[in-house]
Amino acid sequence: MTKKIKVFTLGVAALLLAACSGEAADSYEVPFEGGMSHVHGLGYAGDENALYFASHHGLKIYRDGEWFGTPDNLHDYMGFNATDEGFYTSGHPGADSDLPNPLGIQRSEDGGKTIEEIDFQGETDFHAMAAGYNSHDLFLINPAKNSKLEAGVYKSGDQGKTWQPVKAEGLVGHTASLALHPTDSNYVAAATSAGVFLSKDAGATFRALTPDGERGTAVHFTKEGLIYGSFGTAAVLMQYTMGNEAQEQMDIPELPDDAIAYIAQNPDDGQELAFYTLRGHAYLSEDGTQNWKQLLDAGKTE
Repeated sequence: MTKKIKVFTLGVAALLLAACSGEAADSYEVPFEGGMSHVHGLGYAGDENALYFASHHGLKIYRDGEWFGTPDNLHDYMGFNATDEGFYTSGHPGADSDLPNPLGIQRSEDGGKTIEEIDFQGETDFHAMAAGYNSHDLFLINPAKNSKLEAGVYKSGDQGKTWQPVKAEGLVGHTASLALHPTDSNYVAAATSAGVFLSKDAGATFRALTPDGERGTAVHFTKEGLIYGSFGTAAVLMQYTMGNEAQEQMDIPELPDDAIAYIAQNPDDGQELAFYTLRGHAYLSEDGTQNWKQLLDAGKTE
């Protein structure tokens, strides 16, 4: 049974700030300026042309050139995945929250104003979790036995109601990131310490897309293929096309001693692509990676 969690009433100051801003999606959001740390997810949640950053202290949103945040539900979001209706996440509750720790799997369909328990609340924090943007299918690595699952790899085709074990043959290394195709959950990708791996059979088997010795750092599916980050001697952003299995290196800014941690393409505009790095930098391109605008500099808004 799912459980709807309601947020606390907004403070007067937050309401006044939100009322003064015409750019926020609704009065729930407030203007944000400053820095953020430990981002563990990036995506265009709710199909609203806004870029969501899942940070250590709640959601931060970049919309139409301005920054916003949520005044409460300041959770430490982990395993964050944007969908066309909102997002799925795991992680830990914020300091002012009375939710059990860890969060298990939660879902929001109103920009984080409320979150709804899917399962495993108070049991498991899922760092490696993926959700289909349109299908809402789930794929995850369970780090330790809980009340329903043994440690291992699992998938769900009914939004977390039931789970099926996955063999994941060929998937090696410590997994940093997982991704599911938006509509076809036969396609699963993983970025691990041993490379970037792709499955075409719903996770039963995986094969490497990267050369030996190259570390996988980020994976993100589009309808046509996979965009992934890796690191050999420098950070690289690659595009894999499913139709012909071609791979092409994409243009990115110089990232000295850094690597790409999260990637998001606007589902309504294939020319708009964003990424976040391990050192807290974030970049946005609106012209198919020809030009990049820096959104975060070591976690600080630009």
